[in-house]
Amino acid sequence: MKDAKMKVFEAFEHGRLELPDKTISFEKIAWTKHPKFEGVEQKNIITAKDTEGKFSYHLVHVVPNCSIGEHIHEGQLETHEVVAGNGVCVNAGVELAYEVGTISIMPAGVKHEVNAGEEGLYLFAKFMPALC
Repeated sequence: MKDAKMKVFEAFEHGRLELPDKTISFEKIAWTKHPKFEGVEQKNIITAKDTEGKFSYHLVHVVPNCSIGEHIHEGQLETHEVVAGNGVCVNAGVELAYEVGTISIMPAGVKHEVNAGEEGLYLFAKFMPALC
């Protein structure tokens, strides 16, 4: 089962964003380390500069047993789609199981954190308006 989950993420990681005027290949976007949370990296698929600040999309990888610590986005609604791996999200004080196929929504101003399990965690995160 673990291999099947990883294949889903690998397909996503090597995927693309199709827009009417261009295609954005995910393979050409570098992984960057999160500036605050150890063991977290992301690919910024589409950012504020591309969307006039309306939204941004990010692939996020949290290595096994690492966390995106508790934080708040005062001005953005955030969504997560679990693409591979497992973990727990604490959203507004409630623990939510994160497994493939889970979608979670964090309204602006709500405390949340994400803790990866033994398999690590791979998310497709979206922010409205854009995070960066």
